[in-house]
Amino acid sequence: MLVISSREFRQNQKKYFERVDKGEHIIVQRAKDKSYVLTPISEDDMYFNAEMVDKIKQSILEVQQGEVKRVSTSKGISDLLGL
Repeated sequence: MLVISSREFRQNQKKYFERVDKGEHIIVQRAKDKSYVLTPISEDDMYFNAEMVDKIKQSILEVQQGEVKRVSTSKGISDLLGL
């Protein structure tokens, strides 16, 4: 894993994208308390494809209709997931 500054990343983007493509983990630090991970994605990794948007819309409808389960403990989460 390599940690670089945002300035270093800006000056050498091609170099760091190529390293990520080869499997290296790179973190870009910005200011004192902000960091970002460079991650390659493919079409299968897209967060908001049509299927995901449909799932989000369905979830919103379920919440509006009161079809929710409230959980306030880790045991409650385990029970809900059947663990």
